[in-house]
Amino acid sequence: MTNDTQSTEQTDGFQLVIDALKLNGLTTIYGLPGIPVTDLTRKMQAEGMRVISFRHEQNAGNAAAAAGFMTGKPGICLTVSAPGFLNGLTALANATTNCFPMILISGSSEREIVDLQQGDYEEMDQLAIAKPLCKAAFRVLNAEDIGVGIARAIRSAVSGRPGGVYLDLPAKLFGQAMDAAAGKASLIKVIDAAPRQIPAPDAVKRALDLLKSAKKPLILLGKGAAYAQADADIKALIEKTGIPYLPMSMAKGILPDTHEQCASAARSFVLPEADVVLLVGARLNWLLSHGKGKTWGGQGHKNAGGQKFIQIDISPTEADSNVAIDAPMVGDIGSCVSALLAGIGSSWAKAPAEWTSAVADRKNKNVAKMAETLAKNPAVMNYHSSLNVVRDIVKANPDAMLVNEGANALDFTRSIVDMYKPRKRLDVGTWGVMGIGMGFAVAAAVESDQPVIAIEGDSAFGFSGMEVETICRYNLPVCIVVMNNNGVYRGDEVNVTGGKDPSPLVFVKGARYDKMMEAFGGVGVQATTPAELRRAMEEAIKSRKPTLINAIIDETAGTESGRITSLNPQSAKKK
Repeated sequence: MTNDTQSTEQTDGFQLVIDALKLNGLTTIYGLPGIPVTDLTRKMQAEGMRVISFRHEQNAGNAAAAAGFMTGKPGICLTVSAPGFLNGLTALANATTNCFPMILISGSSEREIVDLQQGDYEEMDQLAIAKPLCKAAFRVLNAEDIGVGIARAIRSAVSGRPGGVYLDLPAKLFGQAMDAAAGKASLIKVIDAAPRQIPAPDAVKRALDLLKSAKKPLILLGKGAAYAQADADIKALIEKTGIPYLPMSMAKGILPDTHEQCASAARSFVLPEADVVLLVGARLNWLLSHGKGKTWGGQGHKNAGGQKFIQIDISPTEADSNVAIDAPMVGDIGSCVSALLAGIGSSWAKAPAEWTSAVADRKNKNVAKMAETLAKNPAVMNYHSSLNVVRDIVKANPDAMLVNEGANALDFTRSIVDMYKPRKRLDVGTWGVMGIGMGFAVAAAVESDQPVIAIEGDSAFGFSGMEVETICRYNLPVCIVVMNNNGVYRGDEVNVTGGKDPSPLVFVKGARYDKMMEAFGGVGVQATTPAELRRAMEEAIKSRKPTLINAIIDETAGTESGRITSLNPQSAKKK
């Protein structure tokens, strides 16, 4: 006779992890199988989850981070223990720095072995290592706590300022069995994971009063504004006030870059001249020269040290991080922008015509200059002549995702290629880290189901290039354009000693990156002219086949460190 205990249906750690993720709508996993998570990936796939398996964990982590930015839900990266965990940690730290919600889930050794340092396979105290590099870190030791662990990880990743979270799952956890009904009851569906945070009425009034007093107001949009998905209200705020706006790179497209109030082409004019700056989801970090110095007028400029700032941020500690913030608004971006709109009403006087006309004049002059440069067709392609093609392709395909990394490839693309819709541009972000390209491209294709255009410097492509196999394996509609000028920054540097080794900054001449894509069944094309590049890109978008275009550009094109030469001590001295 079978007793009640033996006849009770059982579940285990594998199933509870899967059920907890599915309960919270997290059904796409980016990762790399191996001990102790190999069976977990198989079981996930069998349960209808999509498991995208990469060639390197860092790229899987970057994909999860990009997915988090695009969807507002935490992207999930699954890795093996120790080395695999460490490979994913770079992406986790980068996600935290960029405020992308992401959860890195890694298998690990048992606590009793780690704590006694007994030399287990890939033994490492992963939780302790992860803690300083992410927003939160948790370890689950018992099957009945899996639901709590995943719920806490989700809420930590998306609430307040989003970021990366580490979840440690020791190998022994997966095989733990428990009563199926009790297991189901232990799972948590997270309710209101990122609750609205309404700004205080006096903060709203202070901001509106300051904005109303401005003679030269400017709205500065950061990638936080794109992440907030408050596009309609942000557009309404900009258009009702008539204030010129400047989008940071991943905020491009919240309003089309061709919008009459977009001041991107007059950036060096509006930043020092503006007297009141409204920051929406942007931080005054190094990307904005910390809100001071030459970029903002510098010593001797009439506005030097006199600009006033309104800052919308969900973190109160962000205010005054570099310069005084005259009107901090603490709350989520959607609620803050909505509150400003309500306060503006219908009687608001638009930004002074003298200011908006001056911005428009400077913008039009710079646009005309750029048009002249783009119209040139040198014998060997350069960044301008090649990116003029990309500019046209993106304009004709505004729903396509654009991934961008490199030094010069990043800088030139950001200033030449217009974006028309929000959250369509993914790039290196706050750290300016290279290697995000293929991970971001995979996530962009998986999450959007739209064509992806990845504009890569040849150096940047090298960090994640092996993932072209992943792109081919999953038959993703990704078109990679490698800007090949034979080196880091440029390809004409020589070994100053006259020795046999090439310069550390120079690659193999005439490298055929297109053959890499062909090796895995994709389409490889070498383009030496704008016409060839255009044909190849148009065919890639139309066919949706994995494509890599090796775009040969002048090896003397480009500058060391791109537009951040001042951060390179030796280059700064040369200047």
